[in-house]
Amino acid sequence: MRKDHWQRVIATLDPETEYEQIARLVAMHEFPWDSQQALSFALFRTYAVPSIGRLLHDTGEFTGAVQKRHDDTALLLETIAAEGLETDTGRAGVRRMNQMHGSYDISNDDMRYVLATFVVTPVRWIERYGWRRGTAAEKLATVRYYQRLGRLMGIRDVPADYQGFADLMDAYERETYVFDARARAVADSTLDLFVTFYPRPLRPAMRRFSIALLDDHLREAFAYPRPSPLVVRMAHASLVARGRFVRLLPPRRKPKLLRDTHRIRSYPGGFMIEKLGTFPATMPQERDLAS
Repeated sequence: MRKDHWQRVIATLDPETEYEQIARLVAMHEFPWDSQQALSFALFRTYAVPSIGRLLHDTGEFTGAVQKRHDDTALLLETIAAEGLETDTGRAGVRRMNQMHGSYDISNDDMRYVLATFVVTPVRWIERYGWRRGTAAEKLATVRYYQRLGRLMGIRDVPADYQGFADLMDAYERETYVFDARARAVADSTLDLFVTFYPRPLRPAMRRFSIALLDDHLREAFAYPRPSPLVVRMAHASLVARGRFVRLLPPRRKPKLLRDTHRIRSYPGGFMIEKLGTFPATMPQERDLAS
């Protein structure tokens, strides 16, 4: 297989109608590690919105059962993407998310913001650290995929294009980011989990590394100490260097899924998508899925 094999396959697909196929190839063949890291950072940045950070803290899931909460979120999003939004399994995953979100008083603005982070953060990550630049078709496919997911989740006023998502995310962060002790506790718990994915001697360095990658306004919202300029440069340079190394590797023949890595620990015997996530005492009635 030529290095540009999947790029040539993607070039034959229409991002307006075949956006799911393109999104899968990008996330599971071309940039699996980058996509996984970017989505983790996307979720992490949502904690700095006080209404989101406080809710996650008050459920107790992100401080008392952070590994399971991480696994459930990753498996839901990955399974929906891998199986397809229009399949029975994909719809079961969307239904499970709607049931969980419907159990809490979450504003449409917060839901739109989280959706925007899923669109914008991976695109920006790949532009900065990927082994190659993303293409216009790949960016459009990402937008169309999350627009469809947003409709299935009942999110209103979803942006019409990538720039709309980027503007929404940046503006919402300027308007809402502020320090909150409960949000900081959720961030700390998530970082504590993240460093366990690495050998114990490396964990203090990986925590500093992660904080060094945060945007200044995000780091300030959590009141994390400002890393030295040298540490920041080294953190970003290491990811750029990784991308250059990956450029030398052959194309990935099989899709790489997070469920197959050591980071998912809660379901050694497998999982059922209908059983993932939280089940509050009073569950809302199922939200009708968009057509």
